[in-house]
Amino acid sequence: MSFELALNTGTTPNLDLAAAVEAAATAGLSHIGPWRHLIEQAGGPEKAAQIISSGGLQASTLCRGGFLTSNSPEGQRAALESNRRAIEEAAIIGANELIMVVGGLPAAAHILGGEGEKTDKDIVAARDRVARALGELVPYALEHGVRLVLEALHPMYAVDRAVLSTLGQALDLATPYPTAAVGVVVDTFHVFWDPQLQTQIQRAGLEGRLASYQICDFNLPIAADALQSRGMMGDGYVDFATISRWVSAAGYRGPVEVEIFNQEINSQDAALTLAQMNQRYGSLVLPHLQQAAGMVPAHATN
Repeated sequence: MSFELALNTGTTPNLDLAAAVEAAATAGLSHIGPWRHLIEQAGGPEKAAQIISSGGLQASTLCRGGFLTSNSPEGQRAALESNRRAIEEAAIIGANELIMVVGGLPAAAHILGGEGEKTDKDIVAARDRVARALGELVPYALEHGVRLVLEALHPMYAVDRAVLSTLGQALDLATPYPTAAVGVVVDTFHVFWDPQLQTQIQRAGLEGRLASYQICDFNLPIAADALQSRGMMGDGYVDFATISRWVSAAGYRGPVEVEIFNQEINSQDAALTLAQMNQRYGSLVLPHLQQAAGMVPAHATN
């Protein structure tokens, strides 16, 4: 099977892992991408692995590692230790892909409850620290059979969440390392705007680094909390047909995760959310993935 629809548990934040697995399985899904706090709440990765497998699902990804931009030795050590634990957790639950949100400026670390020098706004130095930390984590990831999947975030998150804003930047950072160790994710919300997106998706495919495809829409107006501006496919301004064809043409055949942070969607009944996911995915995304893969004739998507 190719292009199996997957639930990223950020879409159903009111469910614990067991409830999310049950909801996804009931909706006919085969994959789930859990966030790390649910692994902890479930009693650890071994227990989480049991919950996922007993529900008949597989883990598509683990969200998330990263936040590697601290400018203090203590912060850097803590980040590396947290990421090593994340690698271990991913391996235990059977997720070969660990999504990496690399972190923002130390000056903005307090926004997410972290610590950092509030005068340090040097984004170039922050990116250099990410590169060095990645080099330290790669051997551990290879040892555990887990790929570190770099996620470029929309530029409006460069200050507080990710100093990587384009797929090209992520691929440049991945270049020194084996494809089994470092890949990239295409998240439609974050990269749909990039004029180099088609070229960089093709590059990711050619380099064997296209590790995950995450989808949701880009809504306007931007919410007061910008993180909540993700929408259900079809509700905003992302061209899913085009991007999905690019991703498929680049050789991606893995699960497709829906990851939506949106107060209205996150608050509604999970069964309704999953029903909407299935319907929108089936009409707006899957046919174009299949067409580019040669699974359906082109006229079927017109």
